[in-house]
Amino acid sequence: MGLKIVSPSSSEPHFKTKKLFLYSNYMLLAAASSCIFLTVSLRLIPSLSGFFFILLHILTILGALAGCHAASTGGTRWYGAHMAATVLTAIFQGSISVLIFTRPDDFLEKLKSYVEEHSGVMILKLAGGLCVVMFCLEWVVLTVAFFLKYYTVVEGNGNGGMQRTAKVGCTDEERGYLPYPSV
Repeated sequence: MGLKIVSPSSSEPHFKTKKLFLYSNYMLLAAASSCIFLTVSLRLIPSLSGFFFILLHILTILGALAGCHAASTGGTRWYGAHMAATVLTAIFQGSISVLIFTRPDDFLEKLKSYVEEHSGVMILKLAGGLCVVMFCLEWVVLTVAFFLKYYTVVEGNGNGGMQRTAKVGCTDEERGYLPYPSV
């Protein structure tokens, strides 16, 4: 009973790909939690934009945790949730980083921070740099997750694996139960 962490063994067929996936997710977790601490230091809690900015990093952390869980348990069910969450957070991380680097003063004003403007812009640019790092890491994670899912489907280890037969059509006996008339 309790938490069981299963790391991929070196005898598994795609050991290096799983390790890359796990390490990328760990770096993504570190960057997202660092970005949360930077944004909390801006004292954004009363603003709605600040809340959504922190929520974006929390969703990034949850997506990375789902990816770590999928890789450590070997299940294919979590890959879909992980990939969907990662695509959404990658899009938002990229757009936030562009917004931070192009208009930091306006963005800081919308966040309603209590920090003086010069220090707030510097903290915001540091958070923007982390957003760029997270954007790149999320696309690395997505690419590696795609390859892991592809390997699982091709090898037939998961649900919906490739069939081993080359049967394309159906016989006359199988057509008898179709709900529409055959031509």
